Amino acid sequence: MNCELFINWNPSVEFGPFRWYGLCWLVGLALAYFIVKRLYKEQKIKDELFDPLFIYCFIGILAGARLGHCLFYEPDHFLTSGKGLVEMFLPIRFLADGGWKFVGYQGLASHGGTLGLIIALWLYVRKTKLSIWTVLDNIAIATGTTACFIRLGNLMNSEIIGKVTDVPWAFIFERVDSMPRHPGQLYEAIAYGILFGLMWWLHKKYPQRIGTGWYFGLCLTYIFTFRFFIEYTKEIQEAFEASLPLDMGQILSIPFIIIGVCCMIRARKHDTSNFKL
Repeated sequence: MNCELFINWNPSVEFGPFRWYGLCWLVGLALAYFIVKRLYKEQKIKDELFDPLFIYCFIGILAGARLGHCLFYEPDHFLTSGKGLVEMFLPIRFLADGGWKFVGYQGLASHGGTLGLIIALWLYVRKTKLSIWTVLDNIAIATGTTACFIRLGNLMNSEIIGKVTDVPWAFIFERVDSMPRHPGQLYEAIAYGILFGLMWWLHKKYPQRIGTGWYFGLCLTYIFTFRFFIEYTKEIQEAFEASLPLDMGQILSIPFIIIGVCCMIRARKHDTSNFKL
């Protein structure tokens, strides 16, 4: 295997005073913020109803992603001791000598983030009295941008690496090892960028669909179907997954695919337009 043919990847995890991963998160959320704000304006929804949305989304995504990782990927660490429970909620790690250090929230699961977001949006609509389906569809249209930048952040950090391969576009993640691997993070980033372009085009062509839940269903179905199959190119994240017929990412994707398809079927049954796709 001639490793000179592949892409050697070892960028700094920092960009000035920022870490790439945190910066990508920030950019992705900011883009989604402005996209949804524009959608609210197009739909003539009052500004005061939009203002609290970002806070609900930020807390819901972060809390859900963190808890999802702790509960599904590292339960043996976080659920078996008092220190583990503390580390679940605080961005610290306890040291063997009795001290602790700040490490940030190392470990965020997209499936948990999605569930946390849905719960946060449910609380948001209870407060604002907006239609849950309208809010879910608006968020779904913007979701591709945030998801794309999150995976670019993983790429910059050399996280969630792919399996060893000899494809000509393989990356050698030098901070991991010297083997050429699938750039699974890049595959996902590209797919989510395409998702946003598709959703934006569809919402312009079929604005009457917003509020039916169809865009929300399409978003879930697209993201988690792609996620299910892309897992075949990625290394498992935890050792226990090696004994499973499917890895944890695939197992957790299945319920979201089912929910997405059900939402799309429900939307079609409640739609009286001549929409076809």
